[in-house]
Amino acid sequence: MEPRISNLKPADLRRRLLAWYDRRGRVLPWRAAPGTPPPDPYRVWLSEVMLQQTTVAAVIPYFEDFVGRWPSLDELAAADLDRVMHAWQGLGYYARARNLHRCARTVAGELGGRFPDTEAGLGRLPGIGPYTAAAVAAIAFGRRATPVDGNVVRVTARLHALEVPLPGAKAVVAGLAGRLTPARRPGDFAQAMMDLGATVCTPRDADCDACPWRRACAARRLGTPRAYPVRTPGRAKPLRRGVAFWVVGGEDAVLLRRRPERGLLGAMMEVPSTAWREAPWTPGEARPLAPLAASWERLPGTVGHVFTHFRLELEVWAARIDGRPRVDGLWWPVERLSEQALPTVMKKIVRHALAREQPVEGAPP
Repeated sequence: MEPRISNLKPADLRRRLLAWYDRRGRVLPWRAAPGTPPPDPYRVWLSEVMLQQTTVAAVIPYFEDFVGRWPSLDELAAADLDRVMHAWQGLGYYARARNLHRCARTVAGELGGRFPDTEAGLGRLPGIGPYTAAAVAAIAFGRRATPVDGNVVRVTARLHALEVPLPGAKAVVAGLAGRLTPARRPGDFAQAMMDLGATVCTPRDADCDACPWRRACAARRLGTPRAYPVRTPGRAKPLRRGVAFWVVGGEDAVLLRRRPERGLLGAMMEVPSTAWREAPWTPGEARPLAPLAASWERLPGTVGHVFTHFRLELEVWAARIDGRPRVDGLWWPVERLSEQALPTVMKKIVRHALAREQPVEGAPP
């Protein structure tokens, strides 16, 4: 079905939204005030990477911590990756942190410390996809680009009462939003769309009386703004299972190892585990995959975690051994685990093990 046509011209929609943004736009640490020169591209890029799959409220303290530690692109590029990963703890989606560091080193080392100022140039950098490229191009460089996030999808779908369901509607939304993007103040316009979706035209509500586009909104005229965007029924996330091996050696040191560079939680430190698969692991299958030979005992209960595309359920096997034998991994003092950049699922394993571990018979206390 074709989108319903607004009863206001694009120029009127732009004017009304920018006037609203000038009065009501959020004050955020990475933003320049409306109508002022664009902010530092480094701060725009850093904030946009952090904001992927994360709320503004959660990002603000991380952003301020990062720019306190590494005030410039060159300083972030020179930082040790493990320090960057540790500072990222809690934001999730850790591939973003690795790509952030790679991108900083690429720009600092190959591009003289200057970001490209076009969508195409930005899109060739590590970890920068179409949305981030458009956002940085518009906000930092004043390019006529249209970043389409969840807020822009929702506002546009409601404005036109768009019947095309997600995720297929995103291409239609991009076209409709792109037609509205002005040549003047495209960065402010992009941030105004984001703010409108975040504060007025929200997922669970629509404060139509406060909306600068209330006269134009087709969903408001129909009386059903919350019905948009239309969504296809979601499928249940599949369940995967695994076994984590919690082994404590001499002087209360636990064995950790680094995950492969590529893949989920790439290059992060982990409690060693089997692969994660749909079928449950039998003891006979799991035992040969333990990081070393020991008297393994399964701890009561399981550890559960939800990723974007699947649910995970882990058994935890524990053992205590004498000394710290040479194995693939790192022996790390239990009392200093907070110094390691452990992803959330690994922190859950640590808490589970510390709460339930029973000393193996005959092992040191």
